[in-house]
Parts: sequence; C-alpha cells; structure tokens
Amino acid sequence: MEDNRSLSNGNIKEFVDEIRGIIDQARNHAARSIDNTRVLMYWNIGKRIFEKEQQGKDRADYGSFLLRTLSKNLAPAYGSGFSVRQLEMCRQFYRTYPIANTLCSQLNWSQYKLLIAIPDKDKREYYQLEAVNEGWSKRQLERQINSMLYERLLMSNDKESVLAVARKERTPESPLEIIKDPMVLEFLGLEKNPAYYEKDLEGALISHIADFLLELGKGFSFVARQKRLLIEDDEYFADLVFYNRLLRSFVVVELKTHKLTHQDLGQLQLYVNYYDRYEKQPDENPTIGILLCTDKNDTAVRLSLPENNKTILASKYQLYLPTSDQLIEQINKVKRLADNQEK
Repeated sequence: MEDNRSLSNGNIKEFVDEIRGIIDQARNHAARSIDNTRVLMYWNIGKRIFEKEQQGKDRADYGSFLLRTLSKNLAPAYGSGFSVRQLEMCRQFYRTYPIANTLCSQLNWSQYKLLIAIPDKDKREYYQLEAVNEGWSKRQLERQINSMLYERLLMSNDKESVLAVARKERTPESPLEIIKDPMVLEFLGLEKNPAYYEKDLEGALISHIADFLLELGKGFSFVARQKRLLIEDDEYFADLVFYNRLLRSFVVVELKTHKLTHQDLGQLQLYVNYYDRYEKQPDENPTIGILLCTDKNDTAVRLSLPENNKTILASKYQLYLPTSDQLIEQINKVKRLADNQEK
C-alpha cells in the first residue's frame, strides 16, 4: 500500500518522464543512424560511378551514358532519389570527400548537398565545421550560406582566425570576431520602409528570437527586453540585453531605424557603463554595446568613440539577403577604411 501511495503522490510522473526520455533518445539515435547510412550509401554510389567512369575515360560521352542508364534502371524501383541529377551529386560527393572517414555522422544528405555546391575548400570547411559545432539544421545551414556568413566574418577577421575558431583551435577574444557588420535580418519579413518604428523592429526580433540568435553568432543567450535602468530618479530602457558565454560579457543592443548619430552612441555608452558598474561580476569581461542602425558613417563612429574603444560597435542591418556584388562592395569599403587607418 505504501508503494502505491508513493507512486500516486508524484513519483509516477518522474518515472513516466524517465521512460519518455529513453524512448526519445532511442528515436533520435535511430534517425541519426538512418541519416548516416543514407550518406554512406550515396558516397559509395558516387565512388563506384567515378571508378566505372575511369574505365571509359577515352570516351567523352561515357559518363553521361552511364548516369542515364543507371537512372533508367534504378528510378522505377527506388524512386526519384536516383535521378540523373541525384547521381551526378553522388559522384560530386565522392570527388569532394574521397576519404570516407572524413565524413561527419552529424550531417545528413540534405546538408551535404549544400556543402558540395561550395567550390572554395576553406569556405566549405567552415560551414561544415560550424554546422556540426552549432547543430545547424538544413534550413539553418542554407540560411547561413545564403546570407554569406563566412564572407561577412572575413570583413573584420582574417581567414586563419575564422577557421581556427571553427576548428576549436582557439576561442574568440574580441567582439569583432563574432559580431558581424552588416547584420542580415531578412527572416523578419519587414519591408524596407522608413514608416516602421523601433518598437516594430524590436517586436519582430523577439518574435524571431531563435533566428536572431543565429544571426548574432556563437555563444549568445537572451537576457531581457526593454531592461529598466534606474539612474537616480531617471528611468532608461535598454532595448535588448544578451549574454555571450564565449566572451563572458553582457551585450546590450540598441535598435535605430535611422542613420546612426553621435547621440545614439552616447545613449548606448550610458547603458554599457551602467552594466559595467552595476551588473557585471568582477570575473566577467567589460560589457559590449551594439548599435543596430540602417546606415552609419564609419569615420564619425570612430571620432565619437575613444581611440582604444573595443566594446562599442555599430553595425548596419539590412532586411534582405545581400547579393555577391553588394557584399564585395562592402568588403572593399572596409578594406579601404582599414588601409586609410594604417597610413
């Protein structure tokens, strides 16, 4: 009787949750096993296609004939997963990853199809490593590639540093290694219209907080919205507050739907100083301030801040995915500014 009473008084829920955990873990493991088996299947198919093609290398049309014949015989029995296009990707998969044990069991075939479409080896390695490190889904990986995350990081970092962080050979030491300029907020679905207000932008970011954390980068967690700061008898409200576990710093984000002004920087500096003096623990690093704006004058930003400033950053945001030409133009602009600073 005592055992029955103990079960009915709450232990049964804990027991049921434990069993559910076992079932969920087994299902997740089974799904990963299926994905990994599928990846290896396509790799082996690509390997055999490549080897068979080499036997007919003197005939220019042999490879095309081989793929058409394979698809004609396989597709009726196994479905659209064995179309000519799919078989071409299998071949490309093997040629891109000729050593089977370099494949990552955490990635599925849909993710590998995105990766093999990237011709640059370093860029492909970066996205592969980060997809594993950050647990990106196929949709998240595709979004990061389309938003040109790698290229945006290179605007303020050298290639070796970016890859070293992805390889976990070093941890980021500066906000510039994590925070991107520009930030791409296409997931908000907002039109490029000067009529929307900062509260609309803030509300949209909160509604898409998971996507915004992905765009912010590695190590961010959400802390507060409209954080009330009481300074003597005056109230101030910081738009968004985050914490970055890699930099071990609070991150205060202010949103502006206009071109940055020096008054905006002064407001953000006030919030950063408040956090440094009243919120930051002694073993934590100085608070970082990010001012998200529609446009900015980089020279004015530098002149408005101390020469040794490392914690106040201004980042332009855009509500659409950048084109290659737009990003190249922005990269060249950053390089020109850097060259002028060195002179």
